[in-house]
Amino acid sequence: MTVDVAFGEDGLVPAIAQDADSGEVLMLAYVSPDALDRTRETGRAHYYSRSRDELWEKGATSGHVQHVREIRVDCDADTLLYLVDQEGGACHTGHRSCFYRTVEGETVGERVFDPDEVYDDG
Repeated sequence: MTVDVAFGEDGLVPAIAQDADSGEVLMLAYVSPDALDRTRETGRAHYYSRSRDELWEKGATSGHVQHVREIRVDCDADTLLYLVDQEGGACHTGHRSCFYRTVEGETVGERVFDPDEVYDDG
């Protein structure tokens, strides 16, 4: 039996990417039905960019792919949890996790790559 995911009025649900081994929370992004289908088909994390209004595969540009071991859905079926094996960093800033700083501004996370060397601004 497949759970019916409760996509919101905008057709999206939030998805948390969590390291499958350590439990570290890596990032939060949004998922459309197409992104969820592509993730399930390929085993690699796909999301929906609200700012670019397009489907994207994590790591397509950077090479820092998320291999999805399992997809979980919360009790209300309106949030997903991707349990992943992360290659390189999850954050476009070069950090392993997007949650690399405290609200006071202290850096607590590890920087694992230089984004200037990975992303070409065109």
